[in-house]
Amino acid sequence: MPDNTSTLIFVYNADSGLFNTMSDIAHKMLSPATYSCNLCAITHGLLSEKQEWRAFIEQLGVAVEFLHRDEFVKQYKQTLSSYPVILQRQGQTISTLIASKQIDECHSIADLTQLIETTIRPSA
Repeated sequence: MPDNTSTLIFVYNADSGLFNTMSDIAHKMLSPATYSCNLCAITHGLLSEKQEWRAFIEQLGVAVEFLHRDEFVKQYKQTLSSYPVILQRQGQTISTLIASKQIDECHSIADLTQLIETTIRPSA
């Protein structure tokens, strides 16, 4: 039986692991304007996910998956041209839902959540 469920895959422009996490925290503290993952910068504080973001994800009503860049490559055997990115997996097909340029244009959780909502639930 084919898997037709839809999942949003959020891929950060950062690699996993303790050293990378510590480097990211330092970068966010010392030079936030040059931090390379706007998805992380918007949705996370220095040490944890922002509550407003968590509440949005919980009410979204769709399956979600959060991966670092290296985890995405390992799990899906794909390399993308740019990160961060929000993908949609429908069955075995993965497509870009929101490109990194669109994420980079967001300045707040409100901007990002509105972008996600209008992308997955376009008005009729």
